[in-house]
Amino acid sequence: MKMRKLGALGPQVSAIGLGCMGMSEFYGPADEAAAIEVLHRALSLGINFFDTADMYGPWTNETLLGKAFAGRRQEAVIATKFGIVRDAQGGFNGVSGRPEYVRACCDASLRRLNTDYIDLYYQHRVDPGVPIEDTVGTMGELVAAGKVRFLGLSEASVATLRRAHREHPITALQTEYSLWSRDPEDGGHLETCRELGIAFVPYSPLGRGFLSGAIKSIDDLAADDFRRSTPRFSGENFAKNLDVVRKLEEFAQRRGCTPAQLALAWVLSRGEHLVPIPGTTRLARLAENVAAVDLALSPDEFAAIEEVAPKGFAVGERYDERRMTMMNL
Repeated sequence: MKMRKLGALGPQVSAIGLGCMGMSEFYGPADEAAAIEVLHRALSLGINFFDTADMYGPWTNETLLGKAFAGRRQEAVIATKFGIVRDAQGGFNGVSGRPEYVRACCDASLRRLNTDYIDLYYQHRVDPGVPIEDTVGTMGELVAAGKVRFLGLSEASVATLRRAHREHPITALQTEYSLWSRDPEDGGHLETCRELGIAFVPYSPLGRGFLSGAIKSIDDLAADDFRRSTPRFSGENFAKNLDVVRKLEEFAQRRGCTPAQLALAWVLSRGEHLVPIPGTTRLARLAENVAAVDLALSPDEFAAIEEVAPKGFAVGERYDERRMTMMNL
């Protein structure tokens, strides 16, 4: 497995990580035994960077990782998040960056992860009601206390990122980025992270699985799959987006790889400071994603990908209206 440095000051991590959200919620029924098998196989394939959050499950995804990595904690670089507030029934109650909330969430995550430190601690969504300096300042106290090693933000604007970085060094910015979600290019996120020595961690680098070519119909998604409620997977948008994926599939077939591998290779090519975290619950998909790290594409091939899937091709917003209001754009 090729390695990349997580920011100027962070640890060496695998060139791709593993997003673990779908192992517990949002993409259909959970299977703990199968998830643990995938997590263990990821370690054996050289992946050491794992992404979770307290709100996944809610709360069960961190427990899953704690169980999977029991006795192997030193092999894993674990990133988790706080900030999206959920209730006991699983409902969503907004965002919080209040200092007392940050401290309580960290302690709870440590217990669920069965560890005494978190490698990378993200604010999951920026709280517009709390100055970022107050939230990040509290996160910095957790670093000083030895509970957290490095800090990150998720879906934060460049202006917010700069303010946070002045308060305490930020190691990583996590934002959705893929062939069909290229907003970070227009927002200046990639360049700013490079300038400040901050890693850029693209989540959903496969377009929530759509770019893999595995989803041909909305009926391929479980009844409780949250993608059914997102604009890009809805009605005419789905059909128009699928037309582009079919072209990617044709290109991949000629190239001798899969569309998922093309999409991941494209993301990896955007800079050495990028570490994408594709998620999967299947061993075969995991091996497929890992192989993308060694996929060498020529400038002409990258140009051909851009022609097949041009910037802005995706039809529909990436989230529904409620979730989009949580973005710090």
